[in-house]
Amino acid sequence: MRIAVFDTKNYDRQSLDGANQQFSHQLSYFEPRLNRDTLELVHDVDAVCPFVNDRLDAEVIASLAARGVRLITLRCAGFNGVDLAACRQYGIAVTRVPAYSPHAVAEHAFALLLAVVRRIHKSYVRVREMDFSLDGLVGFDLYRKTIGVVGTGRIGQATISIAKGFGMQVLAFDVFPQAGLDEKLGFEYVTLPQLLAECDVVSLHLPLTAETQHMINASSLAGMKPGAVLINTSRGGLIETAALISALKDGRLAGVGLDVYEMEEGVFFENHSELGLQDDQLARLLTFPNVLVTAHQGFLTREALDNIAETTLANATAFEQGRLLDNKV
Repeated sequence: MRIAVFDTKNYDRQSLDGANQQFSHQLSYFEPRLNRDTLELVHDVDAVCPFVNDRLDAEVIASLAARGVRLITLRCAGFNGVDLAACRQYGIAVTRVPAYSPHAVAEHAFALLLAVVRRIHKSYVRVREMDFSLDGLVGFDLYRKTIGVVGTGRIGQATISIAKGFGMQVLAFDVFPQAGLDEKLGFEYVTLPQLLAECDVVSLHLPLTAETQHMINASSLAGMKPGAVLINTSRGGLIETAALISALKDGRLAGVGLDVYEMEEGVFFENHSELGLQDDQLARLLTFPNVLVTAHQGFLTREALDNIAETTLANATAFEQGRLLDNKV
């Protein structure tokens, strides 16, 4: 198939070119995100391949259909940036990569957790300035602490396994709990309010939907155990940023680790070092010494990139051959 690949970096191209040796699609790469302002780049292709922050609203979908696009093959798990109703209206299929490497994201969640808890980001800066003092760097053991895992899909399950390796107690919440999974992995399903109230660490592993938008808000933050740590490696919109800033100002949280941010589009994946931040809320978050933000890099491992590329192109091949689409949205 002729596929226009948007929002690409060097690592995307390397992994896709490598995977394409077994598929032989015609790939055209574009650095800009796909949205209504970049539609003119789409011509003479059968499919488009957007990433997590591309915006395919009804207007974009209508234009893609008019240009002969029959498939949107997302190279990410999230699909909240695509108007699925418009895709059905215009007969455009949508596929995604539901589980590229659950271990990559789960391990990054713990990288954030350990850095926040042990103040690694602060001590790194100090040592670089030849300050070897330890005042203000006191953390706490993860051993025997209770972690709450919100969402028990593949990434949530990988997170639970890692937590058990640290000797942590695990509580979990899921709207659709999997029968027998709690016994298999050694955790307990509880309600979300109970999880928030009892856990020393809360880690989010959910897709962004109308039901999960701002599930962590002023009310839920007030219900969290005092001195808890909040980790989010899934979707930024799960957390209401203004409420989070308020909770941090009040000292209710011991720390926050974020790999995602609800207004990250146009900020993450780009270099703003010369221009500065125009987002006041993100700038405020970065002022807190107990907050660590990474720029949506949880997926960024060689294994995950290879899995993303292979699944994305395999989805296109399955569509081209008229086979059942396992990863259809």
